[in-house]
Amino acid sequence: MTKIRIFYGSSTGNTAIVAKMIQAELGDLVERVQNIAAAKADDLTDAEALILGVSTWEYGQLQGDWKRFLPQLETIDLTGKTVALFGLGNAGGFSGEFATGLGTLHEIIRERGAKIVGSWPADDYCFERSGALEGDSFVGLVIDQDSESHKTESRVKQWVAQIRPHFS
Repeated sequence: MTKIRIFYGSSTGNTAIVAKMIQAELGDLVERVQNIAAAKADDLTDAEALILGVSTWEYGQLQGDWKRFLPQLETIDLTGKTVALFGLGNAGGFSGEFATGLGTLHEIIRERGAKIVGSWPADDYCFERSGALEGDSFVGLVIDQDSESHKTESRVKQWVAQIRPHFS
């Protein structure tokens, strides 16, 4: 079985909560859950598979820990690694840049050669624009803890069921 490492950046704790929910759903498949602020490039390259979580701040910005990790991330070769992404956004407060940080991280990870899995339908969300869209789907799971926290548990469970076969 493939062992997964989950890395996240979290300023308010919401992304950490979602990372732990994903860990609970995946059980023994998860080797480690860690804030990206404490990670080194080797932590990602040594992993068999990755799940990366990021929140979006203000008008489409990456969460601060991810911004600080970018110089390391941009040197990593992820060719052949399976990577799933999740992102948090606030459609109520930032509908014009909803979950755009996820789109930014997706682009960087794709450039690093990873096989990205886990796109997520956007039809159950209400927002103006998102940099995390490709067609009618987000490039990963999107969670809105600010406006739709009542949907988080169900979305996480459905998404994990969708991505699990890619890690088995």
